[in-house]
Amino acid sequence: MQENIQTLFDRMCDPKESEAYFFADKLGGVADEEAKDKLVQLVKGDAWEVAYLACRALSKTKFQEESLDVIFETIFDKKNKSVQGAFTQILEEFDLSHRFVDVFKVYLFGNYKASTLAKVYLDEVEFDITPRTIRKAEKHWNHYLHNPEDEGSVELKKSEVEPMLKEMKELFDQE
Repeated sequence: MQENIQTLFDRMCDPKESEAYFFADKLGGVADEEAKDKLVQLVKGDAWEVAYLACRALSKTKFQEESLDVIFETIFDKKNKSVQGAFTQILEEFDLSHRFVDVFKVYLFGNYKASTLAKVYLDEVEFDITPRTIRKAEKHWNHYLHNPEDEGSVELKKSEVEPMLKEMKELFDQE
């Protein structure tokens, strides 16, 4: 079996392979703990195309939740600023219901594509929200307000975020 897994890794990572997505999906379906660790290392690597395929493979494993930690780290890694959108796009393959704050941070601090995709997730995913989640989101929101990367987007984000946070707070004020 290990030989089969190594063959899948080789095919997925081969830049000339036209069906790399197929091999990533197949690898995700058979990945064990050792394969997961190797995929995580690929996600952290310097070849973003291979990292993206590794994310895709991880989305097909039973290690989805722990894989999200490394994917969000990768999104915020400065070396990936120009490809944040690709890593944000692969998040659609994962269960994000417990990751409101992480997705919110991508919305606030990601590049245009990443921020736009994160906004879609914020609008469409049913998140598990707690008072602690709201406090963490407010902390990031305040940080954004005091350190915006793009002054022009502050008013737009303000018009979207403040009603969202207010609505979430009201859910808990009624209890």
